[in-house]
Amino acid sequence: MNDWLRNAEGQAIPDLSGPERFRFALTELGTTFIKLGQALSTRPDLVGQELARELSRLQSDAPPDPPGTAETTVEKELGHRPDALFAYFESVPFASASIAQVHYARLPSGEEVVAKIQKEGIEERIAADLSILADLAELAEKHVAELKPYGPVAMVRQFGKTLRGELDFIRERRNIEEFRRNFAEDDSVHFPQPWPAFSSGRVLTMERVQGIPVSRVEELRALGIDLDGFSRRGANMYLEMIFRDSFYHADPHPGNLMLLPRQVLGVLDCGMVQRFDEGLREQMEDMLLAVAQGDAGALADGLWHLATTPPTGQREQLRSEIADFLAEYMGQSMKDLRLSAILTSLTDIIYRNRVFLPPSVSLLLRTLVELEGTAQLLSPSFSLAEVIQPYYRKEVGHRLSPDRLARRFQRGLRDWDRLIQALPRDLNEILQRILSGTLTVHLDHHRLEPIANRLVLGLLTSSLFLGSSLLWSMKAPPLIGGVSLLGAVGYTLSLFVGFRLFRAIRKS
Repeated sequence: MNDWLRNAEGQAIPDLSGPERFRFALTELGTTFIKLGQALSTRPDLVGQELARELSRLQSDAPPDPPGTAETTVEKELGHRPDALFAYFESVPFASASIAQVHYARLPSGEEVVAKIQKEGIEERIAADLSILADLAELAEKHVAELKPYGPVAMVRQFGKTLRGELDFIRERRNIEEFRRNFAEDDSVHFPQPWPAFSSGRVLTMERVQGIPVSRVEELRALGIDLDGFSRRGANMYLEMIFRDSFYHADPHPGNLMLLPRQVLGVLDCGMVQRFDEGLREQMEDMLLAVAQGDAGALADGLWHLATTPPTGQREQLRSEIADFLAEYMGQSMKDLRLSAILTSLTDIIYRNRVFLPPSVSLLLRTLVELEGTAQLLSPSFSLAEVIQPYYRKEVGHRLSPDRLARRFQRGLRDWDRLIQALPRDLNEILQRILSGTLTVHLDHHRLEPIANRLVLGLLTSSLFLGSSLLWSMKAPPLIGGVSLLGAVGYTLSLFVGFRLFRAIRKS
């Protein structure tokens, strides 16, 4: 049987673990589901570390479009064939993923560029898949009580928004332009220059960056450069994005970072980015302060209030686990701390206590873990916790700065002003409804429906049992061997249903 049930890689499916089977199933389902798996790999707080690690292995590599398809797309988008737009255009792509393929080209002015061209029909396929996912999420949220706290509908909606953003190359071009503005004064960092005149929503033309990818560690070590300093420079760049700009590149894997001439750090693929607003920033600062002070209660409360849906775990249990977590790491020096291990432990606690974080927070945690892992490829002794310490001190000082306090005061005044304006009107409306007898109160008990269903089923089972017993004792026809057939059938059915009900109650 194992010889028959094999995946595309030739492995026997019965021999695979559950997470491996899930990964291969998503791979077989195609682009949208691969992207969904990659999104879930950033959410170990939802799916657990084991499944998240397995899903992080999902690859978007795919065969290129048939010859001539990319040229047709360029003509539709930019109004001319590639041979009329570019001095040189390589028809065979050097890289091909599920959404786009990339071609080498040269501008008429002589600059070497790459053209990222969206694949034919990908928007329609993704739209159809997202529609199926939305229907499945709605059914799951409606009928599967265990999945309802996860908010499948909202999750699929957010995923669809992110995926549609990846299809918009104008958005990616603006991301690159924003990064270039943010680091315009830093000569040690380089983002490829985009060319808007040769770009559109489905075609992105940008500078061809030539260097050595960080993934080629042995080649970098052979150059004899200071890899520890280079990794620290890359970490500082990311921390500047996060703490200074609140807008960061969210995919720091080794293939997206390069060593360029003069030891400049090159950053590629700005499709996956994230930004967070002032409110979320302040909440995260509160939790950083709680960690620095070893305040388990404040950190647990911060996580609890940060949750996107009311947590289903126990608050005191969360505080107890957070206290043990802080006690384990508080005594260590910054050089010895491994931030990836700390964040992984914290994510495990969040997962066990069913605290569902906003996607932006989960992505930030995953980015920091991946950033430390990439830096440690170059310098095994690298500690992101040590590098992040000055930024933490700066953030605390910034939090107490007069400008920041003034903005918070102004925001508070606006909130109070809205409340003072709305409160009399709302109170008047409530009083009018009370006087007119039209005030209604809606109570929503999330566990009442299964309780009511079991109660009704129990009553029906007992009624069937009593009725069947009466039929049996009165020997109601038809009879088989002096036993009422209807009574025996009803009696047996009531015992079976009663046993199933008992098992369901025990399992819950």
